[in-house]
Amino acid sequence: MNSPPRIDRKVRIGVVGMGVGAAEILPAMAASDKVELVAVADTNPRVLEVFRQRYGGRTYNDIESLCADPLVEAVWIATPNRFHAAHTVIAARHGKHVVVEKPMAITMQEAEQMIEASIRHGIKLVCGHTQSFLPHVQAMRRIIRSGEVGRLCAMHVWAYTDWLMRPRSADELDIEQGGGVPYRQAPHQVDTLRLLGGGLVRSVRASVGQWFKGRPIPGYYSAFMEFEDGTPATLMHNGHGYFIGAELVPWGHQNHHYTPEQRIAVRRDLLAGTSDQDRAKDDLRIGGSAERGNITTKSKPKPWVPNDLGMLIVSCEKGDLRQSQYGIFVHDDTGTRDVPIEGNANTITGRSAELDELWRAVVLDQPVRHSGPWGMATLEVCLAIMQSARERREIRLSHQVVAPE
Repeated sequence: MNSPPRIDRKVRIGVVGMGVGAAEILPAMAASDKVELVAVADTNPRVLEVFRQRYGGRTYNDIESLCADPLVEAVWIATPNRFHAAHTVIAARHGKHVVVEKPMAITMQEAEQMIEASIRHGIKLVCGHTQSFLPHVQAMRRIIRSGEVGRLCAMHVWAYTDWLMRPRSADELDIEQGGGVPYRQAPHQVDTLRLLGGGLVRSVRASVGQWFKGRPIPGYYSAFMEFEDGTPATLMHNGHGYFIGAELVPWGHQNHHYTPEQRIAVRRDLLAGTSDQDRAKDDLRIGGSAERGNITTKSKPKPWVPNDLGMLIVSCEKGDLRQSQYGIFVHDDTGTRDVPIEGNANTITGRSAELDELWRAVVLDQPVRHSGPWGMATLEVCLAIMQSARERREIRLSHQVVAPE
């Protein structure tokens, strides 16, 4: 008879790619009761030294060396988008479970290779880091599935951010390497809408905008998605930083990553070509002067504001749903009520949900919800947004999967 799993054990995890994404997830890993942060790999000696001083784990210069470490059970892949597929295959070949940042890959062929490698080597593959993991989205899904506001009828989400103003590395400025908001931001909205709508998107019609001369990549998209059951959904992201979505709510603010004055200065420097992007990007990495760590203590939750996902409104037969400061506004025939979300600051605004999904998959052998096929279906929609914009036509989809229970 097999012994039951030790539910008190942690999954030993290594991180590959010590960029801005890693700087955000490392504190959550260090504070987690589900994972143990044991190693990282990167080519930047400065960030490796900071990691050794701060966390005391092992450091490597390449993914092969980290994956050869028998102490590492799972690998969090936070390298540039063009490496996601190759690095996932390497980790799988070493028998390591994988969490890969969004987008899962930059082509459907790469996504297929990742799924095939996970099956061949018997590892868990989690497609991580989209806003669909967060509790307010999960709460919306529970309300929709409960039927208390009737059948889902339509969904709309729009984001106004300063994405183009933030420091960008060379690969982020090359659409062939997965740069631009359709690759790097659309997964947040697509994943969320697919989760709420049941997963099966029938078709996409979209437009992509590239009009800021300081950045050679798309900073805008808008799209119409139709689900197989006929449910419509619209999504939009404007990353030009003139207007910030947090101003749409009375408790919000307009700073986001920069103050309005800072955004003016950044835009001026980008247009003049005087901005040192490599230095600005390095400042955001672990130990940098502008590092933005994640919440690691069980403190009072921060109020939700429209961020990279944006403002989400779900319309059902008997009411509408949208995010509130600490929960979900339900507007129905009885009036408006604010349904709170239980949890601490790390639960509501952090990255603990991804770590929890990895732990459940590895320790409890539970099915992965944000699986390889799920991530590939989200990628298919993102690619369809760009294809539809190029060809100015509706794109039918063929790799969609049903939303997990």
